[in-house]
Amino acid sequence: MSREYITLSELQQRIRSAVEQSLPLPVWIVAEISELKVNSSGHCYIELIEKGEQQRTTAVASARAVIWRQDYQVLSTIFLRQTGQRLQAGMKILCRVMVTYHPLYSLSLRITDIDSAYTVGETERARQETIAQLKADGVWDMNRSLTLPTLLQRIAVVGSGESAGYRDFINELRSSGYAFHIELFESVVQGAEAEMAATEALSRIMEREEEFDAVVIIRGGGSVSDLRCFDSYLLSSVVAQFPLPVLTGIGHDKDTSVVDMVAHTPLKTPTAVATFLWQGMATLEAKLEEQATTLADSVTIALNRANLRLVELSNELRQGATSLLATHLTHLSLRHEQLRSLTTLTLERERLRLIAATEAVTLHNPTNVLSKGYAVVHQGDKVIRSIDELTPSEPLLIRLHDGVVEAVVQSIEKIKK
Repeated sequence: MSREYITLSELQQRIRSAVEQSLPLPVWIVAEISELKVNSSGHCYIELIEKGEQQRTTAVASARAVIWRQDYQVLSTIFLRQTGQRLQAGMKILCRVMVTYHPLYSLSLRITDIDSAYTVGETERARQETIAQLKADGVWDMNRSLTLPTLLQRIAVVGSGESAGYRDFINELRSSGYAFHIELFESVVQGAEAEMAATEALSRIMEREEEFDAVVIIRGGGSVSDLRCFDSYLLSSVVAQFPLPVLTGIGHDKDTSVVDMVAHTPLKTPTAVATFLWQGMATLEAKLEEQATTLADSVTIALNRANLRLVELSNELRQGATSLLATHLTHLSLRHEQLRSLTTLTLERERLRLIAATEAVTLHNPTNVLSKGYAVVHQGDKVIRSIDELTPSEPLLIRLHDGVVEAVVQSIEKIKK
């Protein structure tokens, strides 16, 4: 049993006819650029996608598109002039397309015009959404509320060591004559990779936060599109919640990025950041010199007052000592006179006592007593004081004042009292 069929090329031709008949005229569409490549011939090949409303990371539609060389030269120039940005991945655009279908290359879109105003508005809308979300998160003022250290000397730098901005920053600090400890945390600071690279650099600094006084994010000049990473929610949120004060010198004069808004101290250029740092050192030095001068003056005044007081106390001490010495000398002289009088009186009294004692001794001298007619009677070695002590017939020795008499007891008569 045979079946009716058509060839693949015929099917493709029918699809092509249906597409071209249903969409014969250009249409305006909104889509996000997921990939963009300009080849050597000058043609620009783009992958367009549309993300879901609920899951913004999931694509719900995609299509290949091309901007032919002659159109791309004009459209890209106009777009850059009106938006300040280059066409690039991640950008949402409103473009006019012609829908084409090729049997070999399937469906494709040819972009013939781009509405720059839409992209400008979309960029600002996304920026305002980021600002609103940061405020709703309660982190908008967190970094600005940190106290900036008086001495900013240990600086962690997020930037590219090969950039002119970093060289300007370092040269300005070196020319100031002040000593800074600078450590570079290498990071791309523009383009699609900048957001993640800068965030990772800040994470590395946070692991060593006690080693630094502040963080500096710097980059050189560039187009508005180069600054898009500094409007991202992720990077802005990390900066807003960073535990160290963040200073920015992103190198643009007209626009202020969201990172600038949440940073502690936003400055225009890397050189301006360096100037801010060394001027802070100069201000601190001047303040220290002023305080040193004030301290020296205060010490001089205090020393002068102390010297004057010392002279006063010395005079008072001298006068007091002189007065006290005079008082003590008077008292000593009085005591001396009293002692001399007392000594004289004591000596006289003792002299009289000695005379009396001498007279008493003389008076009781046995020789003197014997000269008055008394005698001392010995019988043997014993002095006889009573007749009861006498032994009859024993010899006696009678001592008179002028000699000794030997006698014998003949009789004893006791005197009656």
